[in-house]
Amino acid sequence: MYTTVIQPRMSETNGTGHISNTTLPVWFEAAREPIYCLFNPTGDMRTFPLIIVSMNVDFLRQIYFGREVEVRTWVEHIGNSSFTLYEELYQEGQLCAKGRATYVYFDYENQKSQQISQEVRRELEVHRLPTIVEESSRG
Repeated sequence: MYTTVIQPRMSETNGTGHISNTTLPVWFEAAREPIYCLFNPTGDMRTFPLIIVSMNVDFLRQIYFGREVEVRTWVEHIGNSSFTLYEELYQEGQLCAKGRATYVYFDYENQKSQQISQEVRRELEVHRLPTIVEESSRG
């Protein structure tokens, strides 16, 4: 699991006194930076090889200015050329939002997806979302 702490800014607070719903995708994206570095160690945006193809956010609780938030990011699925992340956002120990994002490792020069290397795949596996096994399904 990757963990990122974010301090909410006044500019992210809306007229109802809580953090705007448009802010959470930005925070989730900010928490993905360590994953971006796996695919693009130089940080050169001209060679950034990932395309986001799907993203969703479930809003569970209001989030407030002045109280830090923690974003937890796991790797949920790794395919040949794509991967899905599962993310949770906590404030004061309470789950406030969760979401998923799917990326494709993309070769812009040839305009096609490319296979994720074994080296990157091994690092992604370290941050794999644990499988939860319910008591009723155990033998």
